Amino acid sequence: MNAAPKILKILAELYPGAGPELHFSSPFETLIATILSAQCTDKQVNKVTPALFAAFPGPAAIAPLEPADLEPYIRGCGVYHNKAKNIVLSCRMLCERFGGEIPQTLDELQALPGVGRKTANVVYANAFGGDAIAVDTHVFRVSNRLGLAHAKDVLQTELQLQAVIPKADWSKAHHWLIWHGRRVCSARGPKCEGCALNPFCVHYLAQKKA
Repeated sequence: MNAAPKILKILAELYPGAGPELHFSSPFETLIATILSAQCTDKQVNKVTPALFAAFPGPAAIAPLEPADLEPYIRGCGVYHNKAKNIVLSCRMLCERFGGEIPQTLDELQALPGVGRKTANVVYANAFGGDAIAVDTHVFRVSNRLGLAHAKDVLQTELQLQAVIPKADWSKAHHWLIWHGRRVCSARGPKCEGCALNPFCVHYLAQKKA
């Protein structure tokens, strides 16, 4: 039996307001906030970005900088040396190749320094309304526990999710899975007994049989 439609229906009912928990108001801010969110909580990124965006409101403001100039603004986000370097290089490329605008295709987004498939998917979906499933640690963990995917890496997880989730729901499902991972299906000590999805969850059912 394919449980995916029931799982998705329940997730939609549990998290009708699910959406990005990063704060941004433009494609540029979406890109920078998403780069900063690697190995960092959205809550911490949201503490850093107001001053950052006030000082540097677009790629043209960052492109002339050296990474060391940016580091004091993003120090609270972890691995900030590398993030500062990637943000500066990305902004230079945006100015040189894209007229200072954020590109709207996944391939062009992934050409930017420090932008991998997950970050590109997040920007594509949230900044431009594209259909995408960005697989972060929460999406990877929750989707494989539920049985929506049976994969050992994020790329295979993404492809398997695309196969079982209607395309129009890809971006919404991405947020549903993240919210469920943060609120219920945590990495340690998941709240399985009170979870509305446990009748369909491969991980939970296997635990019950053990």
